[in-house]
Amino acid sequence: MGDVAVGARSGADGEEHRDRSAGPDVPAEDSAAALGNDSPAAEEDSVSDYRTRNGDQGPGEPPRQEKKPRSFWKELPILIGIALVLALLIKTFLLQAFSIPSDSMQNTLQQGDRVMVDKLTPWFGSEPERGEVVVFHDPDNWLAGEPTPDPNALQKVLSWIGLMPSAEEKDLIKRVVGVGGDIVECKGTGPLTVNGVALNEAAYVYPGNTPCSQDDQGGQFRVEVPEGHIWVMGDHRQNSRDSRYNQADKNKGMVPVREVVGRAVVIGWPVNRWDYLEVPDTFDQPALNNEASAGAALSVAPQGVALVGAVPLVLWRRRSGGGGER
Repeated sequence: MGDVAVGARSGADGEEHRDRSAGPDVPAEDSAAALGNDSPAAEEDSVSDYRTRNGDQGPGEPPRQEKKPRSFWKELPILIGIALVLALLIKTFLLQAFSIPSDSMQNTLQQGDRVMVDKLTPWFGSEPERGEVVVFHDPDNWLAGEPTPDPNALQKVLSWIGLMPSAEEKDLIKRVVGVGGDIVECKGTGPLTVNGVALNEAAYVYPGNTPCSQDDQGGQFRVEVPEGHIWVMGDHRQNSRDSRYNQADKNKGMVPVREVVGRAVVIGWPVNRWDYLEVPDTFDQPALNNEASAGAALSVAPQGVALVGAVPLVLWRRRSGGGGER
């Protein structure tokens, strides 16, 4: 019976020894923390670890050194690169500035004026319309014998970044008088007629000029504009080498629409000449639209209609679609 008691006591003693295996002097709380029990000390360690992982400064840690901002001179090349890319995109797809080198468009445009040309609209299928002032590439050596302009320092910089054409580019600026299918005619001193309808050009033809020029070089004419072409004339009628005086070229004086850079919309410089280049009211006469020219206008219209119709459809689909952004 004594053996049984001793054995039982010996077993209890063994359990006590196993519980004190962490060391004779370790308190119960420290033992629990070492074993990962949910104690205040363990919670503090977890918070400290969390702060360290998330970049927060823990207690007793040395202050962190914040990153110094990048130097302006180091950022300058990046800023210049971004500006050049934006300038190239604007010049290619949106707007481009052109300098007026001659007096052929007086008084609408003066020599030295800078005009902003809309290059975006043609991307959507729009073609030049009567009355618009347009910039176009030299279609067949119209500028033969003309002196090459000598740009100043500002023009060189603007052409280098793409905001103005270079001196090597050969572009002209005139007013569209006839489009594909139109019959344009000049007899005597005028008036100029389109599809048999007389134009009242007093608002833009140079004072003292007659709408038609009486000469045997091309001032008297009757032409039918083929599809995909335009007939252009300068506002300074007696001082403009335009479609009239290039009828011997391969296009018979016409300008292919593919050569049109865009429509001049605004005089941007000098400041005292800021103005919007509107289409004169005389080109709004309904009688100007004969069957042929109306058909030419309709050939472009479906593209514009498709674009306009697509916008509300896309918006409706985005609103009605579940889970899509709104």
